[in-house]
Amino acid sequence: MDVISTTQEAPSVVTRAFNPAAGSRYILSIVALWALLYIPGLFRPALLDDADSVHAEAAREMLLRHDWVTLHIDGIRYLEKAPLMYWSIAATFKVFGVHEWSARFPLALGTLALLLAAYWIGRKTFGNYAGFCAAAILATSFGLYIFTRILIPDMLVALWLTLAVGFFLESLETETPSRRSCWGIAIACALNVLTKGLIGVVFPIGIIIIFLALTRDLRRLLKMHLLSSTAIFLIVAAPWHILAGLRNPTQGSVEGFFWFYFVNEHFLRYLNKRVPRDYDTVPLLLFWGLMLVWLLPWSTYLFNSLAEVPWRFRDFGKHMSRRGRANLLLAVWSALVMLFFSFSTRQEYYVLPALPALALLIAGWMQREKESANDAQLKRRERIASATLMIVGVLVFAVCMILVIFSQKPPAGTDVSQALSKNPGEYALSFGHIFDLTPRAMGFFRLPLLITGFAFLLGPISNWLLRHRKMPADANRSLIAMMIAILYSAQIALILFEPVLSSKNLAVALQKYGPCPADVIVINGEYESGSTLNFYLQHEVRILNGRSSNLWYGSFFPDAPQIFYDDHTFPALWNSPQRVFLSTEEDKVPNSIKGRYEVIGRSGGKLVLSNQSLAR
Repeated sequence: MDVISTTQEAPSVVTRAFNPAAGSRYILSIVALWALLYIPGLFRPALLDDADSVHAEAAREMLLRHDWVTLHIDGIRYLEKAPLMYWSIAATFKVFGVHEWSARFPLALGTLALLLAAYWIGRKTFGNYAGFCAAAILATSFGLYIFTRILIPDMLVALWLTLAVGFFLESLETETPSRRSCWGIAIACALNVLTKGLIGVVFPIGIIIIFLALTRDLRRLLKMHLLSSTAIFLIVAAPWHILAGLRNPTQGSVEGFFWFYFVNEHFLRYLNKRVPRDYDTVPLLLFWGLMLVWLLPWSTYLFNSLAEVPWRFRDFGKHMSRRGRANLLLAVWSALVMLFFSFSTRQEYYVLPALPALALLIAGWMQREKESANDAQLKRRERIASATLMIVGVLVFAVCMILVIFSQKPPAGTDVSQALSKNPGEYALSFGHIFDLTPRAMGFFRLPLLITGFAFLLGPISNWLLRHRKMPADANRSLIAMMIAILYSAQIALILFEPVLSSKNLAVALQKYGPCPADVIVINGEYESGSTLNFYLQHEVRILNGRSSNLWYGSFFPDAPQIFYDDHTFPALWNSPQRVFLSTEEDKVPNSIKGRYEVIGRSGGKLVLSNQSLAR
């Protein structure tokens, strides 16, 4: 029988792992921490241009059209994404109405579910305290927080993957895996496929197979109720794919759903040959290095936790302890995700499915740290990690203070866009606008810089002192408090950056003049550069010189609305009796209309122009 043994663990560990009273306190603490960090972010900043409002608009049009199979954006088919996130947002729109907070609410709930899933695995594997630490690490990690400020499905990918691995760990507790565990894996995989396509099944199955191969137990696959599990997976995952294929067949020269979704969006994207090529890829070393940033400050203890993983092949097998085998599985989980994307195109947020595994590894080490106060080797590693974090904290504090001292207070009535440079070549990256920051722009960010600087100074110093006094739980609380302050400062920074990242202010300016259904709203450039206009105004927008990106493929279907203009066709519209509004960057006003417009809105380096005088 090749089963994870629970007899090799100290009885006290097992007792604490299932202490209901302690478990209830930890769960309440996790929910409180989640509410403190994630509820305020439901309301500010405004939805951002590009993915944020694009995905919110897809959910709004799903509800408007009563079509829960084929996604649409601005009336055009949008077939590149799986539907589960959009279903959840559309459902909250149905219940609560179309608002910023209701658009973000499903991801916020998903984040809470992820924290509780991490607690569940940590508690069952290492102990109650480890479960709490895993959830707290995820809740306060910069990566999870910042990438849930945008409506992208990768946090949900992490949730379903965490549940799949959790059910697999549960299946290892008996000689014959239970149907509950195997069917749980199947449902989690199916929901993941409905969230982000084939990686939803590639990751969990790959992790399971590699782990069983390393532990020389591949025969266990035959005990995992494969027929019934496969049937359940197909019952959940297959219907939408079949319906989407039937409703979006090949039409003339336009390839149908199956080619575009599976071939173009999965295989060709992975090989960096997807069309249109409207994305960039993060350099490989940066992709791996950013993992330490996304996990700060907890990444300081990542190397200690990795030392707990058995790395020699001869150490794998039946004789491994429960802790050792769990650590191996978590290492396989994180390594597979990172290596998979190392050979493909990648964005910064592709690391999210690996974060729960690393959080659990660190949490397992923290449980051992708490229980092994007299372990000399462990204490030496802990002192090195704490001292390293303290040095990093002092350096970050110094940088923040230098930026504050040499920054200038911005003039009243200006927004941050007036102090930025422009680097459009970087905007295909998720946080490409960071490259626009200049020393002058830092004057807008004095408050978040001060908060971040002092948090990085006080948190690591408190952590070092408390660990030196053998108070690791209090030390971890000091790091949680540090990250609460830093994440609040990140929220402040995003609100300050709102005029650059969102066109909501332009939508508000437009709302003063209607617009009525007969009016025409045009975005100069790609739809994504002003997609918030479409969402906030709930009005069709047209596109000048931007038949690309998300609208490109769907625009070739025969039923696609004719919303695209170029420099030759646009002047006729502008000079017509119809009232036309144009959203454009200040330095990209078309030559064909110069001298023949009225400015009705200005924000974030962008303008809204009208072809008619609107004086009241």
